[in-house]
Amino acid sequence: MSSTTSRPEAAKPPMREALVAAAFQLFLERGYEQTTVDDIVALAGVGRRSFFRYFPSKEDVVFPDHERCLADMTAFLAASEPDHEPVRRVCDAARLVMLMYAENPSFSVQRYRLTKRVPGLRAYELSVVWRYERALAAYLRDRFAGTPDGDLRADVIAAATVAAHNNALRSWLWSDGQGDAAEAVDHALGSVRTAFGAAPEPSTDAPGGAPAGVRAGVAPGLPLVTALPDEDDVVVVVSRRGAPLWRVVQEIETTLARK
Repeated sequence: MSSTTSRPEAAKPPMREALVAAAFQLFLERGYEQTTVDDIVALAGVGRRSFFRYFPSKEDVVFPDHERCLADMTAFLAASEPDHEPVRRVCDAARLVMLMYAENPSFSVQRYRLTKRVPGLRAYELSVVWRYERALAAYLRDRFAGTPDGDLRADVIAAATVAAHNNALRSWLWSDGQGDAAEAVDHALGSVRTAFGAAPEPSTDAPGGAPAGVRAGVAPGLPLVTALPDEDDVVVVVSRRGAPLWRVVQEIETTLARK
């Protein structure tokens, strides 16, 4: 078979990719508002029916990969094991979005610039972000079920995860995709894990795994304050990382008042 007969088929992109490429070419040349679906299908050489087979609307062609990414995130969270630390798990799930953007930096930067200029696309993007956040929150609500303020913690951590991820990702896009997106996002998500993740395992210098002098059997999420019996003016505070500061201070003051 000659190369002239095989080259056109080899070079022809899949229809979905051809539609996205045609749409962005027109968006850059004419502007988003001035481009119609008819314009896109004409440039791509397909019919309107083919367009709507892949994209429900013109807005969807700007975000062609988010449905797949959301499905991947949902599947990733559904495959979680009981021993997975939940905050780390949602941070790992958020990284899937970063990886999607990093697959094609030039396209991601083009989309970022376009979205900044078109209010309707910014609103659409916010709805996409909200769906990611809801997926993270649903997983966390299940993991925190039956714990004090479980739903509240889930929603706060999910929102913080999305905010940290998006802050780093937008900085990378603003720089035209320069630098390491993964490093930037990992650094941002590290702040979420520091603020909300599980505290390190306590040392096991006493029977039962609890530190010496510390009372066991405290409900998860509540601070424990105790004075060591053989030391003057020494107070040990054991608390969940996410415990509110006012609660910890209250427990310290109460304990000191008893001495």
